[in-house]
Amino acid sequence: MARRERVTRMSVEQPLWRALTAYRLLTMLYAIGLFVTAQDRFDRPWVAIGYFVVLVVWTLATLPRVANAASCTKRFLTADLIVALAGILLTPVAVEHSRIVAGGPTLPSIWTAGAVLAYAVKGGWRWAAFASLLVGVANVVQRGAFSRDTLHNVLLVCIASIAIGYVVEVARASERTLARALEIEAATRERERLARDIHDGVLQVLAMVQRRGTALGGEAAELGRMAGGQEVALRTLVAGGLVPASRASEDASQGALVRAVEEPDDLPGTSTPCDLRSLLAPHAGARVSFAEPGAPVFLPPVAAKELAAAVSAALDNVRRHAGADARSWILVEDEPDAVIVTVRDDGPGIPEGRLAQAEGEGRLGVSQSIRGRLRDIGGTAELISVPGQGTEVELRVPKISRGKAGSGR
Repeated sequence: MARRERVTRMSVEQPLWRALTAYRLLTMLYAIGLFVTAQDRFDRPWVAIGYFVVLVVWTLATLPRVANAASCTKRFLTADLIVALAGILLTPVAVEHSRIVAGGPTLPSIWTAGAVLAYAVKGGWRWAAFASLLVGVANVVQRGAFSRDTLHNVLLVCIASIAIGYVVEVARASERTLARALEIEAATRERERLARDIHDGVLQVLAMVQRRGTALGGEAAELGRMAGGQEVALRTLVAGGLVPASRASEDASQGALVRAVEEPDDLPGTSTPCDLRSLLAPHAGARVSFAEPGAPVFLPPVAAKELAAAVSAALDNVRRHAGADARSWILVEDEPDAVIVTVRDDGPGIPEGRLAQAEGEGRLGVSQSIRGRLRDIGGTAELISVPGQGTEVELRVPKISRGKAGSGR
């Protein structure tokens, strides 16, 4: 059975949800305890009793809602904050005004902070600041004046919730980075495993076919030459690992979870950069040498595909006009303002005036397949050929290209 890498969930956010669940339960009991010990100071204790019945039912019924980010929806957060604000605004109705002025607690007391913290854990510091602001306004309204104690309590809740929200955002960004690192590590190990299997099997067979075919001669020699070319191409792909794995990370709130997915072909209008090296590497073979930078060479997908097609057309011209024994070299250069691909061969070269003659005869291989493609993506194609010294085609594409590459059409 084939083995494959699996990246498991490692959410650093989940402990915060468990802590929030415990906090809501404990602060609910604390608020009820404050009422029981001071119920003789309540002008209308039945108002407080009615609110605490609602608070207990709401807290217990919504425990699953604060178990994870997926369950904690915006609708629940809104209703939860309304319960907290209602308790604050009902405090003057149930409690003596002198107790409020003296700095007595509201009906929900510190249970209110749990509603604000839920905003922080779910949406980050901006959501926390919004909920804190509403709680602060409700506290000022229920006291009837702005006091130092009110400012102290509001600032405490605001600073704590914003700090927790910021930490949550940083944790989520770290999880995304970790997920990407684990994805690369898993893909690297899988590539190494495949490289070992291919080296032990396919590459050795191709090398043996090349040696035997060359020794036998005739048609077997041609078969050996083809096997040698495929060996070089396959070895280049295995060693470079240029084709990225089709993987994606789930929503950060769910933790660092990496799954294999199918990636559709690029559609018109997409702007995801494409690594040019992955399009040119398959050309490498026994007669074609490929030299590329160690880092990805990103271009817009349309520009990358058109440039790769122009390189294919140049190599086709080498095979057609320079013969099967001609050698070619592909060099990729990633400059700050442009990407340059040079295709050079050691063929007999192109006689002076031959390109103009071919264009007049309706043969548009160079003018359309190469220069035309580069022109459409805002690039240029320069062809230098000296009879007896081969041909060199320099393809240059600016990093910010015009035409099709810029519009995606």
